[in-house]
Amino acid sequence: MSALRLKKREERRIQSGHGWVFSNEIDTTLTPLKGLEPGSPVTIETANGKFVAHAYVNPASLISARVTSRRSNEPFNATVIRARLQHALDLRDSRYAEPWYRWVHSEGDFLPGLTVDRYGSVLVVQITTAGMEMFKDAIIDALQSLSQATAIYLRNDSSVRELEQLPQYREWAFGEAVDVLQICENNLQFEVPAELGQKTGWFYDHRDSRTELAHWVKDKKVLDVYTYLGAFGLNAAAFGASHVTAIDSSKSAVEAANANATLNDLQDKFTAQCADAVEAMRSLFEEGERFDVVVLDPPAFIKRRKDRDQGLRHYGLNNRLAMRLLNPGGVIVSASCSQALSHDDLLQQMRLGTPKTSTGLQILSTLRQGADHPVHVSMPETLYLTGAVGRVI
Repeated sequence: MSALRLKKREERRIQSGHGWVFSNEIDTTLTPLKGLEPGSPVTIETANGKFVAHAYVNPASLISARVTSRRSNEPFNATVIRARLQHALDLRDSRYAEPWYRWVHSEGDFLPGLTVDRYGSVLVVQITTAGMEMFKDAIIDALQSLSQATAIYLRNDSSVRELEQLPQYREWAFGEAVDVLQICENNLQFEVPAELGQKTGWFYDHRDSRTELAHWVKDKKVLDVYTYLGAFGLNAAAFGASHVTAIDSSKSAVEAANANATLNDLQDKFTAQCADAVEAMRSLFEEGERFDVVVLDPPAFIKRRKDRDQGLRHYGLNNRLAMRLLNPGGVIVSASCSQALSHDDLLQQMRLGTPKTSTGLQILSTLRQGADHPVHVSMPETLYLTGAVGRVI
């Protein structure tokens, strides 16, 4: 096994628990990265040669190595992967009575580069690193054995794979192909077209946020912006909203959302329409439409640090347009899945978006990702979802 020796004092962050080793932290004169096979196992050493961690390497990536173990006698292999998959499964089974959840949350479950979502007996898997790609067959075998899955879908078309110089592809790695994934949430049935799904299909991370709606939507007129498959809006309708208008720019997503409404006999209280979110909010305002609750759950506007300033402007614009659509005393549910946007950043954009003619904005509740998205205490990157429920007076 090759060794990567760190520059002097660069081991401190890794020893404190962080799992990423950057190329500028490695003494490439003593231990060149060039020539190492992407995904191959390495040991990380201090400047004087002491063991720090096991990792896998990718010379082509800014994150040149990802830590897999801090025990010298525990190199990364199929046995370790299976044990960590079992630990992750035990956590979910202790928290959720039914098999609809994120089974593996990458570094949050000490399996960097691996995401697994469970839809009953069907699993959707995303591998984003060369190190995990090398263990693809072992991962599929372990997942099937531990869950008795009837089908496993590899959704390896993430743009992150380009940074690892990996090909993008989708394939059914086990079992027969399934056209529609099915889940149950808050006694609602949802169908997720397997080929339509964004990322791994369903946004389990917001399950607690959707449950939170029960406190605010009864007998209220609701606007659900960026609805995708209708998750927030249909939960609102089921919790007693008088009517829900849902917006999404994807025609296929809108069709699926309306189909989910019919599936749950909520079609009389829920209407999804295809439109650009910003333009739709502007049009609704000009038409004099007002709502008691607006749900604002946009895609990540900040994907990279360099996008931060532009992303902040997008969050600010969306919150401003959403809040001016509220009736007096109306509630906004505002969220962000941009890891580079902190909770304080989001509150600042909500504050800036508060109508100047209002008395002010009250924060009623804080939102965060569900328990099936555990946070690695030394890696703030694993805490990416934030949100707040506010009331405009």
